[in-house]
Parts: sequence; C-alpha cells; structure tokens
Amino acid sequence: MSIINYMEMSRVTGVTFSSLLTRGQQIKVMSQLLRKAREAGYLLPTQSVGEAQDQFEGATVIEPLKGYYNEPIATLDFSSLYPSIMMAHNLCYSTLLTKKAIDTLGLTRDQYSETPCGNYFVKSTVRKGLLPLILESLISARKKAKNDLKVETDPFKMKVLDGRQLALKISANSVYGFTGAQVGKLPCLEISSSVTAYGRTMIERTKSEVEQRYCIANGFEHDAIVVYGDTDSVMVKFGVKTLPEAMKLGQEAADYVSSKFIAPIKLEFEKVYYPYLLINKKRYAGLYFTNPDKYDKMDCKGLETVRRDNCPLISNMMNTCLQKLLIDRDPDGAVNFAKQQISDLLCNRLDISQLVITKELAKTDYAAKQAHVELANKMKKRDAGSAPKLGDRVPFVIIAAAKGTPAYLKAEDPIYVLENNIPIDANYYLENQLSKPLLRIFTPILGEKAESILLKGDHTRTRIVVTSKVGALAAFTKKKSVCLGCKSVLPTSEEKNPLCKFCESKHTVLLHTELNKYRDLEERFSKLWTQCQRCQGSLMEEVICTSRDCPIFYMRKKVQMDLINQDKIVERFGCPTW
Repeated sequence: MSIINYMEMSRVTGVTFSSLLTRGQQIKVMSQLLRKAREAGYLLPTQSVGEAQDQFEGATVIEPLKGYYNEPIATLDFSSLYPSIMMAHNLCYSTLLTKKAIDTLGLTRDQYSETPCGNYFVKSTVRKGLLPLILESLISARKKAKNDLKVETDPFKMKVLDGRQLALKISANSVYGFTGAQVGKLPCLEISSSVTAYGRTMIERTKSEVEQRYCIANGFEHDAIVVYGDTDSVMVKFGVKTLPEAMKLGQEAADYVSSKFIAPIKLEFEKVYYPYLLINKKRYAGLYFTNPDKYDKMDCKGLETVRRDNCPLISNMMNTCLQKLLIDRDPDGAVNFAKQQISDLLCNRLDISQLVITKELAKTDYAAKQAHVELANKMKKRDAGSAPKLGDRVPFVIIAAAKGTPAYLKAEDPIYVLENNIPIDANYYLENQLSKPLLRIFTPILGEKAESILLKGDHTRTRIVVTSKVGALAAFTKKKSVCLGCKSVLPTSEEKNPLCKFCESKHTVLLHTELNKYRDLEERFSKLWTQCQRCQGSLMEEVICTSRDCPIFYMRKKVQMDLINQDKIVERFGCPTW
C-alpha cells in the first residue's frame, strides 16, 4: 500500500521516487511551483537557506466553555481552510504588493485587497497567482479521484485512487507550510501570516454569525452557543435534545455561514458529539455521530489514552471511565470504578504489567538524571549481557524507598521486582501518574470536589505492603514458619508442620483449599502459555518470547512465581495417606 501511495505522490508532484524517500515536503511544493512557473513564463529566484528570524501569529482558539454536555454538540469544519483562503484571496508570491508598487502601478481599491495583518495582494481579476492555480488543480483532481473511488469496484484500482487522493490532499496542505518555513527554499511571511490572520477572523466571524442568527429573538427555541473553536472548526450547542434536530440545524448553519465568505471557502457540517466532555483547549472527548442511528466511535483528543511513556493503568482506566461517561452515560459508575482502581493500587491487587513504564534509551548523557538511564546502568552491573543497549526501550517500575529518595533512584526492572517481591511505590503512581489525568476528566463533572472525592476518602485508607526479599534489613531478618490455617507463628519444634495443634482438625479442608488454589494457578498459567504459543505461531514449541513491552509476559512470569510458592505450600502437607 505504501508503494502505491509513493507512486501516486510522485505522479502528482513530479518528484522522483528517491527524492520522496530521502527528502522532505518542500521539494514537492518547489517542483510544482517550478512546473507552473514555466507554463506561465516566470522565473523563480534562488535564495540561500538562512536562519529563522521573524515570527507570526498562528491560528486562534476560542476559549472553551468547559463541562459535561449531555446534549448534542454540532461540529462545523472549514473544508481545506488554508488552501481555500489562498485561492479565495489570491495569495501568492506573484500577487504580493507594497504600497509603493500600488502607487506606481496606479491600482484602484477594487483591484487589490488588504489582509487583516496589513499586507496587500492583487485580486485574481488582475492577475491569477501561481499558488492558487496549483491549489485549484490539486483540489479539483482530488475531488475527481474521490468520486472515481466511490464507483470503483476493483480492489487494486481502489488502492491506487485512495493513494492518489491522499497524495493530492498532502500536497495541497503543504503549500501553506512551504511559505511559512523560514529556514526553507522560498519563505514568505507576508503570505503565511495573511493566511493565519484570515483564519482567525473567519473563526471569530463564524461564532458571531451562528450566535446572532440561531437565537430566540429570530424564532428559534434556544440561543445557540459556540462552546469551543479551534483553527478550522467550531462546536455549537443549539439547545436541542435530539440528534436529528442537531444535524439539521448544523447543516443549515454551515450553508448559511458559507454564503458569507468568498468562494471556494466552505463551512461544512461534519459530525455531532453526544454526549460531549470538554476539558480544556485541545482536550475533549465525545461520542462521534455522522448519522442519528448509531455512533461511529468514541473520539478522544489530547487525553492520555495511547501514550507509551505512561503506564498501561492510565490508558486502561481513562478508556473505561470515558466509556462509562460517554457510552453508558453513568458518571457515578465512572467515579466508583476510578475509586476501586485506586484502592486496588494501594492494596497491591493490580498486576505489575499495569504499572510498567517504558522509555527509549536514546542516549546516556542527559542533562538531568533519568530513571531509565540509571536503571540501565544498574542492570549492566548485574549482567552486562542482558542489559539494555542504546536504542532499546527500557521497561521499569517505581519501587518503594526511603522518604525523599528521587524517582530516578527508585526505578527497577519489573522481573527483578517479581523475583524478589519488592514493594511498589503506590503513592508515586497515584500522585504522579493517575491524579492529573483523572482530575482532567472528572473536574468538569464534579467541580472543585473532584480531588477530595477521588484521591481522598475511605477507599484510600487501607494499604497493603509486601515484604521484600532484598534490601538493607533483609540480611538481618529470619523468616519463621506460620500455620497455614490461622497464620500464627509456629514454635521451633513444630516448624515443619503445616498447621498448629488448634487447626489440625481442619487438615483435610485446608489441604483441599490449597490444592484448589494450585489448580487455579496451573489453569491460568496454561492459558497464558497457550496465548504466548499462538502469538509466536506454534502450539507445539517452547515459548521463547521475552518481549518486555507485552503485558502477557509479566502476567506469565507472575503466575509462574505464584505457582512455585504455592507448590511449596502444598509440599508442607506432605504425601497424602489413604
């Protein structure tokens, strides 16, 4: 599929296959610009690549009205916003004017336009710019490719057409970046700053037009409110309670606002979020509807659901909480689930695979000490052959240590932690990993009480800490045998017995209990082992996988350790007598 995409990109831009693989985006735009300049009889100047100097203001973001909206929120998007602006206002190197040039040429006010940031460009009625011509051909070709794709039935031709429309889309979107790249082949801040200035005014005008038209004063049932806007889209709360009504008003609003702008600028109704959780700028989530019958997906932006430098516990908890909030629409259930997970963390009931953090060992000379670098050095001293090397991803967990110990000294290998029963620093995970993501999604719902409800209370008062086999005190301690029934310490003379004299009458019941635990562990280990065999492609061979990024690897190792310990417990009962 990637070969087809590269072939179509080469056809669209006129760039050789090798240049696509070894060079960046600018060569693609430059090639098209040279081709179009030759057709129009222009010469392009040569310019040496310099250093970035001036800066220009980027896109605008409308201040979000944070909250949990249990009603439809319509989303209106500008189609190809920046390319459309460049075509509508004829923004190009060949149409850029100065005040002196306007006076010299004797241009009248209807022959040129002034951009919101104070630059001047001649209108297309006088001279059509090269960049708008390039963009028009790219966008029209993309529309044709998409229309052909809809009616095509041959799988191979469908891949070709899809690759072609994708190449055309990328090429059109690259033109604006080409003009704004100051360390580039042909930078022009007058064009790029004018594009973003037009974009800012259009977003503000869209907000104003929607709120002024869709209001009670004009005969509508509710006043429309733009709850958020970002770069090329606005989210509108029309006040209606059903999806069909929101979709109808969204389409009407898109058509109405589009009529206020110069062609080919077009505002499109794209989707409805219902419900919608607006957390902050560029952070939101909602159920994504394009038709009123069934949602397409759960859409999340800017949330910690896929980042690899966080432990899996965060993404799993965030996904489940969002599903309960958005799909089940059960805020109380989401709060209870978060509380239970925090309780499991503090009571050491979570699998260690949920707490593993991985980071790439890109270099060893960081300015500040890093947890994964310190752990790699520690593992190298233990066993240089199996220690991580440069370029590897280093998995680690944060273990409990003395108060005030920095986090980079508390990083430890998860396998070493399992083998030596080292306690996890639950407070670190709660305060540094879980608290901020949880408060982000629950603060719009619970308000200022979110922290006290989630991070404090009865569910945080019970804690279980395991006893480590290694450490400063481990060398001075001696493990005593305890009764497997009442857990009381056995006298020295009875250390080999499994039970004390008070529990001896329950010998058979307790033996069956321990055997059942042993059987359950064997069954769990067998399932995990089979899953690993299927993953490596054979059910008849030994599992040789040592993937430290796989949660099943740590689950299998943990169950294996539990089986060894449980086997020792069963052996204490001795051989059964019949």
